[in-house]
Amino acid sequence: MAVKIRLARRGRKKLAMFDVVVADARAPRDGKFVEKIGTYNPNTNPATIVLNEKQAIQWVLNGAQPTDTARAVLSSKGILYAKHLQVGVLKGALTQEQADAKFEAWKVEKAKQVEASNAKLAQSKAKSKASRLEAEAKVSSARAEVIAAKNKVADEAIVASVVEAINEAEEEATGVEVEEVVAEAPAVEETPAVEEAPAAEEAPAVEEAPAAEEAPAAEASEEAAAE
Repeated sequence: MAVKIRLARRGRKKLAMFDVVVADARAPRDGKFVEKIGTYNPNTNPATIVLNEKQAIQWVLNGAQPTDTARAVLSSKGILYAKHLQVGVLKGALTQEQADAKFEAWKVEKAKQVEASNAKLAQSKAKSKASRLEAEAKVSSARAEVIAAKNKVADEAIVASVVEAINEAEEEATGVEVEEVVAEAPAVEETPAVEEAPAAEEAPAVEEAPAAEEAPAAEASEEAAAE
């Protein structure tokens, strides 16, 4: 029976997880399987891989053919390298202790690489977050400036309208006062009624004094009588 190591999908539509399974090559992709040897979760960064290394190495040595994706998963965990070492042991090229030591050294080196990758990823995330916060701060500052400018324009418009209203009110009040003064002024001009003083000029009626001039006539008559 031809056996394959493949991924069996499970989980939600956009958050799918996969089981690493050993199944008959003729079985459907998500059909029956012989054994589950691990899980693969691509939703994390980096992806989370959990494998039963002993069983995975045994199945690979027995001839199970991994699919392309399953091969990448097994390679990331050193299963294919462990197979290579075990083949060397079977051929007598090296002892089991040497093979185990090499595999452990590979695992330590791989762990260092993963740790460095995680640190670099965390640094990149922190830098990205800082740049995003800086960009958001700039946007907020620009938005505040725009709002302040709009408020200033609105305040200036309000002040201008208030000043205009005050000016109009003052002009109206000035117009009313001028009309009242113009209307009342003629009544003041009637004071020339004092010009009735010409009646006093009739005093020349005293000029009747010519009656005194009749006195010479009386004197003349007296003189005539005396003669």
